[in-house]
Amino acid sequence: MHKKRILNPDWPRSSAADFAQGIQCGDTIYVSGQVAQAADGSMVGDGDMEEQARQVFANVEAVLALGGATLNDIVRITTYVTDMAQYAGYAKVRKELFPHADIASATVASPELVRPGFLIEIEATAVVGAGS
Repeated sequence: MHKKRILNPDWPRSSAADFAQGIQCGDTIYVSGQVAQAADGSMVGDGDMEEQARQVFANVEAVLALGGATLNDIVRITTYVTDMAQYAGYAKVRKELFPHADIASATVASPELVRPGFLIEIEATAVVGAGS
């Protein structure tokens, strides 16, 4: 039986949170919802979905790296978007990162996220080595 392992990047906001940024159990990594926050907790890309999406995926990548995975190992994402009028900005970044459409994906319109100004939040599941 696999024990779960907490994956928290060395971000000040990680220690302030009451949840893990990621959990690894065996080769599977579950990344908690990531928003457009820099390591210091400041918002990135105020009002800009594309810039926020880039920061969110950078945060996902940082969590995955702690478990020995990369973005290529992602098998599923769930994305929460507050402004569907800006969806194209997110879709552009996702297409750049996953050009072969080789992940399962769901997008949910949400009226708001944890803090005003966040336009996007992404949860991810990855399997170490799945993308190799």
